[in-house]
Amino acid sequence: MPATENSTIDTRLEELAAIRESVLTGPDPAATRRQHDKGKLTARERIELLLDKGSFHEVEPLRRHRAAGFGLEARKPYTDGVVTGWGTVDGRTVFVYAHDFRIFGGALGEAHAQKIHKILDMAEAAGAPVVSLNDGAGARIQEGVTALAGYGGIFQRNTRASGVIPQISVMLGPCAGGAAYSPALTDFVFMVRGTSQMFITGPDVVKAVTGEEISQNGLGGADVHAATSGVAHFAYDDEESCLEDVRFLLGLLPSNNRETAPVVPTEDPADRPNDALLDLVPADPNRSYDVRAVIEEIVDDGEYVEVHALWATNIVVAFARLDGHVVGVVANQPAATAGVLDIEASEKAARFVQLCDAFNIPLVTLVDVPGFLPGVDQEHNGIIRRGAKLLYAYCNATVPRISLILRKAYGGAYIVMDSRSIGADLTYAWPTNEIAVMGAEGAANVIFRREIAASDDPEATRRRKIDEYRSELMHPYYAAERGLIDDVIDPRQTRAVLIRSLAMLRTKHAELPARKHGNPPQ
Repeated sequence: MPATENSTIDTRLEELAAIRESVLTGPDPAATRRQHDKGKLTARERIELLLDKGSFHEVEPLRRHRAAGFGLEARKPYTDGVVTGWGTVDGRTVFVYAHDFRIFGGALGEAHAQKIHKILDMAEAAGAPVVSLNDGAGARIQEGVTALAGYGGIFQRNTRASGVIPQISVMLGPCAGGAAYSPALTDFVFMVRGTSQMFITGPDVVKAVTGEEISQNGLGGADVHAATSGVAHFAYDDEESCLEDVRFLLGLLPSNNRETAPVVPTEDPADRPNDALLDLVPADPNRSYDVRAVIEEIVDDGEYVEVHALWATNIVVAFARLDGHVVGVVANQPAATAGVLDIEASEKAARFVQLCDAFNIPLVTLVDVPGFLPGVDQEHNGIIRRGAKLLYAYCNATVPRISLILRKAYGGAYIVMDSRSIGADLTYAWPTNEIAVMGAEGAANVIFRREIAASDDPEATRRRKIDEYRSELMHPYYAAERGLIDDVIDPRQTRAVLIRSLAMLRTKHAELPARKHGNPPQ
């Protein structure tokens, strides 16, 4: 090859190396310092924490916007404020895009949006999860409606990929206006306290319209969305622990809806007896306990990941493993409002059931429910239609479904909590179970009200009728005698029974009627 050609190639390679260096460092070292001063990592530092070391392959690092006006023509940094590509987490392919707040404040413009569109399309085509690391100031105002259209393309792709590949949004900075709807469309939302906020209208607009004064974190911070609104599934004190748990969650999910979640060998014996359960759950239906201790006793090595731990605490939803296989656990929580079902608990559990069904994760439901929460607020806020979401989710689920009645199961709430009558594959109960339309006290007051009122000793008569109702209709074997549960089991054998049952159901095949889609209650 002629020397002139060699020198040309060398020159081009030097030029490429310089460009790549500028891509990696960013346009302004001061911007990196400002990011760190806020207690925030840069986009690339975040990607390094999320993915296996050295596995990231960037897509379109040299992309630049083509907009003009308002000074944009003089500012055309590489990447256009978003880093996109793929890598691996524990050796499995994961796609990622990360807003770079150092460039245009991470604001979305036409080129920025097109890079995200491409990575979402690639993730869907490859059948691999996608993680968005959000730290952006919304739409790039200088690009006008073009920027807004970019969000539309993201929303459309989020929706198309829903139930096809896992989608995880990690909030590491501001996310305001229409931009907040993309995380809302994904499967999981992680937030970091102090530095991430999500809201449709910011504090200034809220004050101008309503007169209410509130800070950004007070309006849309991590704790607000984790405990009050239910928008965030997880909240953390720092980015490092947040991204570590994103990696852990990815290990519990399949890559797509055509696969099953990874199986991890365990040394926890499948037939390990659960003697502790005899003391964890009081036989008295009026005594409280923490159902999370029950979950911990049953699952592999006592490890589980609770989702939405701070919101709707009267129900627990979690991922765990039984004999190495991932399961989704739904459990009433007697330690919070006696474990009643209400609007928020129903919606929380319904979405979790739908997610597990979409990604082939079997469901184990632990039942100890006194009913639906009564009250004017619940009725006026739509407990009928919103409570029906959980009923719809269970009835529509085709994954293996096992329900276990730990103690009480009353009224419509018993039916909704994956009872045999709505399609549970197997239903077990402990010998402490009470399955009935309502508790014995309430039932006796309704059925025998006249007899009690006419008695010379109403209280003694009421107590006698309560005992009569309990012995006739609420004994542990009443439902088993009528085929409404498959067996009454020794609590100490719970883990072994669940594992054997799930192994049998692993080849379950069920199909829904041909239809475009259902119309779930809203």
